[in-house]
Amino acid sequence: MPVFRAGGTLGLNGASWVATEVGVNYAATLAVLVILSFFFPLVVRIANEYGVPETVITIAVLAALTFLVSSGIIRWRVGRHRTDLERLDTARAQVLMDPEDPRAYYVDGEHLAQMLLKLDRRREAAQIVDRYACLGGARESEIVALREALTRTEWYRRRNS
Repeated sequence: MPVFRAGGTLGLNGASWVATEVGVNYAATLAVLVILSFFFPLVVRIANEYGVPETVITIAVLAALTFLVSSGIIRWRVGRHRTDLERLDTARAQVLMDPEDPRAYYVDGEHLAQMLLKLDRRREAAQIVDRYACLGGARESEIVALREALTRTEWYRRRNS
């Protein structure tokens, strides 16, 4: 799984961060963790001999754990977002190949409009729902559910703004 490093431009309201892919060396990460787990008791003992209180050491360890947990969560979220974008690209390609087939709007049981709503692209999702509603083989219950999801998203957006 790749790691992402900031740099360049994202193009989102002039923000200056973009995720660029960098390879992860899991063996090196594991080696660092093994070394840290081996040396930690030794460092605590040496620090106590020099008069460093255990609370300072505990706070430092908790800060390091917080950093590790947050970096893990960020990696998970970035990976999930990449997967969502890949599924979105797959759905768009299916719709471009056969725009008259209602099944082309689904990838892994999820509708293209639902994917767009998850990525906060309401306008594009509304266009997809309208196009899907015009298809002959689309079920009315699916169309109603998609329109309700659009309405809910708009309601939440207005309520939170």
